[in-house]
Amino acid sequence: MQKITSLPADDALPGWYHTSRARTPRPAHVGQKKARWAIVGAGLTGLAAARQLALNFPNDEVVLIEAQEVGFGSAGRNAGFAIDVPHDIGAKDYIGDVGIASKVLKLNTVGQDYLKAIVAEHQIECQMVDAGKYQAAVGAPGIAILEAYRSGLAKIGRETEMIAGKDLPDHLGTSYYKQALYIPGTVLLQPSALVKGLADSLPSNVTLYENTPITDIDYGDKVTLIHANGKITADTLILANNGFASHFGFLKGRLLPTFLYGSLTRQLTEDEQRRLGGKPVWGVIPAHPFGSTIRRTLDNRILVRNSFSFYPDGRPRAKQLESYKRNHRKSFARRFPMLKGVDFEYSWSGAICLSDNHEGFFGKLAPNVYGALCCNGLGITRGTATGKLLADMIAGERNDTIDFLLASPGPNKTPPEPFLSIGVNSVLKWGHFRAGLEV
Repeated sequence: MQKITSLPADDALPGWYHTSRARTPRPAHVGQKKARWAIVGAGLTGLAAARQLALNFPNDEVVLIEAQEVGFGSAGRNAGFAIDVPHDIGAKDYIGDVGIASKVLKLNTVGQDYLKAIVAEHQIECQMVDAGKYQAAVGAPGIAILEAYRSGLAKIGRETEMIAGKDLPDHLGTSYYKQALYIPGTVLLQPSALVKGLADSLPSNVTLYENTPITDIDYGDKVTLIHANGKITADTLILANNGFASHFGFLKGRLLPTFLYGSLTRQLTEDEQRRLGGKPVWGVIPAHPFGSTIRRTLDNRILVRNSFSFYPDGRPRAKQLESYKRNHRKSFARRFPMLKGVDFEYSWSGAICLSDNHEGFFGKLAPNVYGALCCNGLGITRGTATGKLLADMIAGERNDTIDFLLASPGPNKTPPEPFLSIGVNSVLKWGHFRAGLEV
């Protein structure tokens, strides 16, 4: 019997969740349940795995279990970039090995295309826009990164456009950035609205239980998931719960639950929109990986996302959110002096699962347990793709992309505590400092 020592406990004001369509959560599980398939985690990976598994095995019931409400957790707390292109921060040109980069591009495109098709088929209202992304820089070091990235993207056949600072206000409204690399292909969306829509359009043979945190698990010939009001027994379990997989007994000491922090403004008035100018929808990724991600949304809000912290239990701390909200205000004021009266309406933390070597896990964890885990910050596209492809692999399919995922060495082993937390948080603080005005 495995005791689950940490459960999700996200803070209360994720802006995407509160500004998206309200829905009635599916009931929590009560009593005894048996099924062939069970999936833990109804984020992007779990939803994709459940959908594809149900399509691959139409006569089987697929049970999908979520500890909180769908759209409230990590999948609804990211910045809403469905990115196709690779971005290897460990390589000089941010692409590295061209063969691997091409496979990563193909993998991300699988996830992006899968989401586009589902959104179109079920008319999911999630502000999905093929807007591309701007990789933007404030200073000379950042501009050098943009030049290197442009060169790297050219190696895999991706066209880009370098935009001078004097022209950027026509794109972004703000004159804060000195140069930007525009990269077509990224889709911008409202992440919580997407996840809610995916959950409400699942095939009829998927049973979704929300607000059902698993407290114990028994691995045997069958897997028994135990919670406060009953238990669910399945022939096969799929873990799609990222950093929390370590609390289920797998990849211990290999996953790095890292929190980023976001704030979302109220909607801009028509006068404020005129003062800002630029395009009506855009997204900026910082040249420096520790800088600020900024978005202007389809419903005329501004998102600011920056600052990092690491907590191995996967649970945020309220004091950090309060501290980092001040960082958001400073970042906003630097970029948008024309919007002095605009306040943040929501602020929140959201976890991503990282690994030391930037590798995820895909495949079999135990004889009747599979996992698609650790997306390293690309949850929308990579999480969706790996969830779908894992369900296909279980159904007997093999292709080059599945083989590419199976060939991964998986996440590296990390140092023990307390050295791990001290080291990771020191790296995050130093990175934030070095980013300078990119924050």
